Formats: sequence, C-alpha cells, structure tokens
Amino acid sequence: MTRTARTFDDARRWALIGAELTFDAVAGLDDAGYAAPSALPGWSRAHVAAHVAANAEALSHLVHWAATGEPTPMYASPEERAAGIERGRALPADRLTAWLRRSADALEAGMDRLTEEQWLQEVVTAQGRTVPATELPWMRSREVCVHAVDLANGVSFDGLPADFLAALCDDVTAKRAAAPGPAVTLRTPAGAAWDLPGDGDPVPVTGALPDLAAYLTGRDNGLRAEDGTPAPALGAWL
Repeated sequence: MTRTARTFDDARRWALIGAELTFDAVAGLDDAGYAAPSALPGWSRAHVAAHVAANAEALSHLVHWAATGEPTPMYASPEERAAGIERGRALPADRLTAWLRRSADALEAGMDRLTEEQWLQEVVTAQGRTVPATELPWMRSREVCVHAVDLANGVSFDGLPADFLAALCDDVTAKRAAAPGPAVTLRTPAGAAWDLPGDGDPVPVTGALPDLAAYLTGRDNGLRAEDGTPAPALGAWL
C-alpha cells in the first residue's frame, strides 16, 4: 500500500485550500442556487454548506477542549447535529454564505491560538475516537476539500491538491480495512497503490489519483475494473 507522509503543516494548508474552494463553490449562489441538488443523494447544496459550517463550529468545540481542558463534545447528540443542518439549509442564501465563512474563520483563529502543549491535548471526536488535537486540521481538510466537490458547482477532485488526495486514499483505505467489503486492488498509472481487503480475489482497478479518491470516498465517477465491468460498489466511508 502506498503511504503518504502526512504532516501537521500539510493538514493546516489543505484545510485552508479546501475552505477557499468551498467559498468559491458558493460564491454568488442565491436561494435557487442553494436549493439545487448537490452531488450527495437527497441533499441540496444548502444541506452541504450547512453541514460544512456546522462542522467548523463542532471542531471549534474541540479546539476549546484542547485550549481549556474542559470537555466540550462536537455535537450534543446525533439528533441535534441533524437538526442544525436542517436549520442551516433553510437560511436565506446570504445568511448561509455568511455562516459558512464566519464559522471557518473562527475555527482557523482558534487553531492559530493553540500552544504546542494544547495541540497535544486529547479530545474525543463525534465517532467516539480519542485523538490529540493535532488531528483536527486533518479532520477539517477532509470535510472542506471533499464537500467542496459535493457542492457540484465548479470544483472537482481534479482540482484538489495531489498530496491531499494521496493522504485521503491512505486514510479511507485504513478505515475501510476495519470493516472489509469487496476486495479491490487500486493502482494509478504512476504506480501508487492501495489494497482493500475482502473476500475472494481482489478486483484490479486502475485510474488517475483523483478518480481513485472519488471512488474510495463513495462518489460515483464511473470508474471501471480492468476487465471493463463497473468497479465494485463500496459501503459508507464515514
């Protein structure tokens, strides 16, 4: 399996790039533009934007936890998380765009204030994982980069940084290995490789790095196995 040396500084950089791509994707959207379908089944662009804004506020709770030692969960409950997205997607376009930028800026400012010691403070994610606060920039970069594409308004996986895409493939492959599905061997023409464990002989799939990242994250990009059949369907990523 190809492994990318993902650093803390890389993740901070990718988070900023992803946020800017998200802002670009919503720039100029009016109510009708936000109401249009996103790339995620059943979600409008407004749903995606509200989710990204709420994620920034949730990660800011973990920044507060790291800074103070006071446990502040990302979300009060799964129900409250869903309700927050519903409230956000119903906002007028200008208010939703403002929330998206305001929450992103507040998160970055909060992370900028953390000391070296505070970055090492352990926090608990919405999935119940205990991680050092140094994982927060990576968590944010995944959200903003992938969902910038999901907004279906000019941003594609081809437009994401190549080093981010490689790190994303590493991350998703490791997560999928914990709950194996179909066995797949993924390769790029340049020789990067990732293996998904599962039953039976691995299905070989070759594609460009952006296409493999889209496939691994469950985005439908028409990727095919080397025998010409559709690449095996994968379950949920997160």
